[in-house]
Amino acid sequence: MAAVSMAAVKELRERLGAGMVDCKNALTEAEGDIEKAIEILRLKGLKGVAKREGREASEGLVAVKQGESQATMIELVCETDFVAKNEKFIALSDRVLDAIVAAKAKNLEEALAAPVEGKTVGELVTDEAAVIGERLELRRVVVIEGNTAVYLHRTSKDLPPQIGVVVGYTGDDAKAALSIAQHISFAEPLYVNRDEVPEADVEKERELVTEISKNEGKPEAALPKIVEGRLGAFFKQIVLNEQVHALDEEKRTVEKVAQAAGITVTGFARCKVGA
Repeated sequence: MAAVSMAAVKELRERLGAGMVDCKNALTEAEGDIEKAIEILRLKGLKGVAKREGREASEGLVAVKQGESQATMIELVCETDFVAKNEKFIALSDRVLDAIVAAKAKNLEEALAAPVEGKTVGELVTDEAAVIGERLELRRVVVIEGNTAVYLHRTSKDLPPQIGVVVGYTGDDAKAALSIAQHISFAEPLYVNRDEVPEADVEKERELVTEISKNEGKPEAALPKIVEGRLGAFFKQIVLNEQVHALDEEKRTVEKVAQAAGITVTGFARCKVGA
């Protein structure tokens, strides 16, 4: 049996990101042949993919590729922060994102089917999971059309970005658009305007605040005004344009800040790893 050098183990680890023991064992089985060892690791790893399906993948990263007319954001998850900050995992996210953009995929289903390196994105992620030894999943793909502002936030300096926001807008003030993206990362709105909120959600909230107001003994005649006031507070929680801009010294709403800058938010997406 050929002796396995530490140099070969190091090279295999650098190429695949697999553990030292796994690399050494594969090289021993392959009698020092690195390419054969790679195939051994992949085959052994693929057998364990199904077993890992039920394991929680709550770490990972958010990545964005911005073009002239759109921005594409992905959430790629793994099981541990050790893998999340691994160069191989970060490089995988770049390969996946580039393939999705090249294929002009607009959603997760199209993204997983996008071609990359002679296979699909879905197959690439599965293959890399087999080598790394953790559950990996492309969990979310979002495309925002038009002019875009992008903000990526690191929840830890040792990890890649785990919160991403893309804002679509009309107008020319990129700085103001970026500030709105930063606000969204903190405030977590769900809609741009009030009229986007599903009517069923509004009616459910109306019934709830009406019941609360009655139980508090509010005068019947005053109920309509009280209920509308409480509904206004509900909208401020979930509607971007009605929120007070977190970075505005004058405490204006996001809509007022946008108007002053000559821009209009047309859409946005916020993504947080594991959320």
